Formats: sequence, C-alpha cells, structure tokens
Amino acid sequence: MTADTARLFRKVALFGKPRAEGIGAPLQEIARIVQAAGCEVLLDAATRETVGLAQLPGHSLEEIGAAADVAVVLGGDGTMLGIARELAPHGVPLIGINHGRLGFMTDIALEQVPEVLSDMLAGHYETDARMLLECEVERDGQVVFAPRALNDAVISRGVAGGMVEFTVLVNGVTMYNQRADGVILATPTGSTAYALSANGPILHPRLAGLVLVPVAPQTLSNRPIALPDDSVVEIEITDVRDASAHFDMQSFWGLKPRDIVRCRRSRYSALLLHPVGYNYFETLRGKLHWNVMPSEPHGRG
Repeated sequence: MTADTARLFRKVALFGKPRAEGIGAPLQEIARIVQAAGCEVLLDAATRETVGLAQLPGHSLEEIGAAADVAVVLGGDGTMLGIARELAPHGVPLIGINHGRLGFMTDIALEQVPEVLSDMLAGHYETDARMLLECEVERDGQVVFAPRALNDAVISRGVAGGMVEFTVLVNGVTMYNQRADGVILATPTGSTAYALSANGPILHPRLAGLVLVPVAPQTLSNRPIALPDDSVVEIEITDVRDASAHFDMQSFWGLKPRDIVRCRRSRYSALLLHPVGYNYFETLRGKLHWNVMPSEPHGRG
C-alpha cells in the first residue's frame, strides 16, 4: 500500500509488554520516532505505569479505541493478542514489534524499527486481516461468560487429572462424542499456537476456515479437521471431574457437566500491518526453523 492510498495516521497508540525487563528504552525510542514522523503519541496508561514514561500522559483502552489511527505494540504474541481483541471493535490496525520469544504476530525485530516504522507511518505497509471468534459459555440455558478469541478456544482437563468427556456439534449436528485431554478450536492465526503442538495443520491467514484439534484423544482415529469459517461449533461437556475453557490462554472459565462452549466467527477482525515485502512463508521458515534446500544438489542414483 502506498502513501497515496494509505489511511492517514495522526494519532499513534503505544503499548508495551507489562513488566518486561528492559522495555523502557525501546519504548522511548519508538515514541521519538512516532513524534518525528509528525504523529501524536497516545501512550497506554498501563504501559506508562510500568515503564515510567512520565513525560507522556496515559490513556485508557476506551480512549485509545476512540481516538487512535493505529497502534504500535511492543511485546510478544501474547501482548498482541490482548490488545488486538480490545481494539478490534474500534477498527484500529496494529503494528507488532517483537520483544518476546516467538513473534508470529509481532513480526518486526527491534533492530528493524528505525528503518521500517517511519516508512510504515508514512503509508508504506502491507495489510493482513485476521478473523476473531465470538465465544460463550452457556450454563442452564444462560450465557455466563462471553469472551473473544483471536487464537483459539480450548477445553482442557484440570489439575485433578482424568479425561474430559464431551460432544462436538457443528451447526447443530453432532460430529462426535469423545474422551480426551482436551480439544482446540483454532483460527488460522491460532493454527501456529497450541493447535500446532497438538499436531494440527497450519492454516494460511487468508484461508476462510477453522481447525478442530483433539488433544490426546482416547479414540486414536479422531483426527484434526478443518471446518468452514461460518460454522457454529458447540462443545458440550458430558462428564467432567475438573475441566476449564481457555480463550487465547488469557481468559478462563471453570466447566461443569452439561455446560456448552459455543464459538462462531466474529463480525470484527484484527487488522495487522506489516512492512512492505512481508511474506508469511518467510515468517514460518524463520519462526519454525524449517530446513532449506542444501546449497549443493544431491546426485541421483
């Protein structure tokens, strides 16, 4: 996207990973770059408290959602997940700068910031829309918890041990009954998170789908399955000793027998911005350490 067609960024929100060691100096540098680009910095109040940027006023998430044109997030993917869920209803796009371990979503390295951030604020960037899930926990016919998820909704056994028994329904039709350590419903974004560790497939972010991945199922023929993204997926707990529902591994709810966890695609999406030339497969190669072809071709026998 060029400066001619890009949205004009006047107010730039700035978020940092809470309590991260050594985050103050890079946040100050990012704030300087934003101001040098002629933009106003809207510093997240929680970030301001943890890093001591006293020269800038703090703003609530509600204020940032109403006023910001773009948000810059310095942290790991977990930090980005939380901010993306909050800002998605406001349509605020996000630029992720990696100060974590993996960095699928926060894909800009700290050393790249002086080179690429000013260029992106000038309108040179690539857009990447990511779907969210609207989830709810229903108990006795009443919705008792209603979080969003950008990565996944996970049903898992608790600390007491023992498998979780559940029924999965898709659009009101029973798919299967299962006993397992858990089950994961992941978006394409979440397909490289917990679902990948449970042998689920990687879904390209532009793919209109979901993936349902059992975790250590008792029935070994129960395999991951890809579903259309307009599916309504219900997971009904049929017997449980100790289980819970996790949403992006950041929101939790304890489950009882006959509870239903219901998920559908949200009307909101998270809009990520990347530097010009961003390539998803390059990110996968770098983050997952995929092997490349050897420099010397093998001979054929």
